[in-house]
Amino acid sequence: MKFKALVVDIDGTITCKNRELHLGAVKKIRSLKIPVVLATGNILCYARTTSRLIGLDGAVIAENGGAITVRYDLNGTFEESLEECEKAFSFLSGHFKLTKLDPMYRKTEIALRRNFDLEKARALLDTQNFDVEMVDTKYAIHIKSTRINKGVGLQKLAEMMGLEAEDFVAIGDSANDAEMFEVSGFGIAVANGDEIIKEAANYVTEASFGDGAIEAIEFLESNGWI
Repeated sequence: MKFKALVVDIDGTITCKNRELHLGAVKKIRSLKIPVVLATGNILCYARTTSRLIGLDGAVIAENGGAITVRYDLNGTFEESLEECEKAFSFLSGHFKLTKLDPMYRKTEIALRRNFDLEKARALLDTQNFDVEMVDTKYAIHIKSTRINKGVGLQKLAEMMGLEAEDFVAIGDSANDAEMFEVSGFGIAVANGDEIIKEAANYVTEASFGDGAIEAIEFLESNGWI
């Protein structure tokens, strides 16, 4: 078993607990001889900047799969999904005081501050006919299209790179990484990950956050899989 590329979540996976980039994880990623893709629920410019800081080629999946790009010199590809998310937001705003995060930069979904009752909001959405879902990444609550996720984003980006999603090992920590694990060839959850992502993983590290990412990569190297 040999994998051709790596796809890695950012926040909670290659960061420290305080969301600073984990320098040890960055160093480890830089040492790899295979392509590394960053996949995040955050905005595209954040993903691109992090890729640049690490020293990667700029292939990123942002906004939970809604925005992707394969290189720095190419514009991002965006899904047409924001209108439905806005309708859901407008409906929920009649029940909760909601705060958008990065509204000027998000093109495919809406991210909200985590200061309202998510389960109640989900129950209210179930009474409507919106084609959206709400995902809690532990850093924000995302209103996103049900057609879009990191797994779909990985499949599209892999094709652009001349690869299959199964050629990738995925490393992550949140519920929004689950679909990415499903389509990749192998999924690794860091120890601080949600229970749902640990259940979806093929391997769970003993270490947390960036230390867990280092452990994951060393596990792959020791088995000769990358």
